[in-house]
Amino acid sequence: MTKSDGVTALYPGSFDPVHNGHLDIIVRARRVFGRVVVAVATNVGKQAMFSTEDRVEMLRAAMAGQEGIEVRAFEGLTVEFAASIRAGVIVRGLRANEDFEFELKMAAMNKRLHPEIETIFMMTSPEYAYLSSTLIREVTGFGGSVHGLIPPTVEERLARRPKP
Repeated sequence: MTKSDGVTALYPGSFDPVHNGHLDIIVRARRVFGRVVVAVATNVGKQAMFSTEDRVEMLRAAMAGQEGIEVRAFEGLTVEFAASIRAGVIVRGLRANEDFEFELKMAAMNKRLHPEIETIFMMTSPEYAYLSSTLIREVTGFGGSVHGLIPPTVEERLARRPKP
């Protein structure tokens, strides 16, 4: 595949916490696009485990040394943030049919708001198809191990969190 060097791609999410499925999409998107901005959303509809600043910091640590990848926080509509950084593409990862239903509606609304911005869906690699931040939070909340599913720096932070 030929890399689109002049295209900035936006990969938005809550990343609460970031896991290896997220990192897989980021690295693969970077192989296709010249620049990938990983955007940590402040989601008012969710009670976050980690602050936005912590999530940005964990992603930056996980992506250290990777050229062409930038991590930023944002609030508001994803497509508006994409337009503000001149991203031509929004990248979304898909795990299962349920993801597609939601993402299709979101992509259609984004297209209506900013027709010049495309949404690209990337299938999650099979070894991460079951993985979600919600599942990571649930397993760790009950004292289970998520070793190998999240970056080591995230694992360290989870270990330091007070147990419920």
